[in-house]
Amino acid sequence: MARSKPDSSSASAPKKQGRLAQLRAVFRMTRKADPAVVWWMLLTILATLLIGFGLGTLFEHPVYLTILSVPVAFLVAMVVLARRAEKAAFAQIEGQPGSAGAALGNLRRGWNVEKEPVAIDPRTQDLVFRAVGRPGVVLVTEGPLPRVTRLAEKERKRIARVLGQDIPVTVVHAGPGEGQVPLSKIATRLARLRPALSKSEVSEVARRLRALGGTRPPIPKGVDPMRLRPDRRAPRGR
Repeated sequence: MARSKPDSSSASAPKKQGRLAQLRAVFRMTRKADPAVVWWMLLTILATLLIGFGLGTLFEHPVYLTILSVPVAFLVAMVVLARRAEKAAFAQIEGQPGSAGAALGNLRRGWNVEKEPVAIDPRTQDLVFRAVGRPGVVLVTEGPLPRVTRLAEKERKRIARVLGQDIPVTVVHAGPGEGQVPLSKIATRLARLRPALSKSEVSEVARRLRALGGTRPPIPKGVDPMRLRPDRRAPRGR
């Protein structure tokens, strides 16, 4: 008896359902932390449709351009949802141990990020995380100023002894206070740093720093940097 071929439409249905379920979960999480996201999305959709209608009236095709603006309005609303969802996710982990490491998990390709802190004060639980990219070595601190500054300076000198003075080492203080960078803007701040290394040099620097070895105290209980970082792709359905 000949076997019937599986229906391609039914095979793809679970994937679509999974994406919609993921989108609903992101929307619910965001709305719970930020109820205004509903109004921002509606306002975005309405504004996009009005722009489409206005352009259509200008070019004497109001219905046609308004219809074309519907998918654009949906995409813009998804961008708004993604931004608000990211902000809500960072708000949930603000102040928890490891939140700076979670922020580094949002970096684009080209960065070598250590999963665990490279320096920790066992008494105060201040942390220093490290990322290596084309701008050089970046140390991201977690803790109140100026206390954590001393810990970062100690780590900076340790790196300088291994790499020399030619490799730039930048210190970024994560947090909501004055002189600190909010968690949601850590990735943007690092992306704006001026490149100083080639791609091959980035790999070599990261390899030399990992070769330092040594025993580090484990990260205190709190945020897992590799599991609780905001997922930018979820609101886009990818």
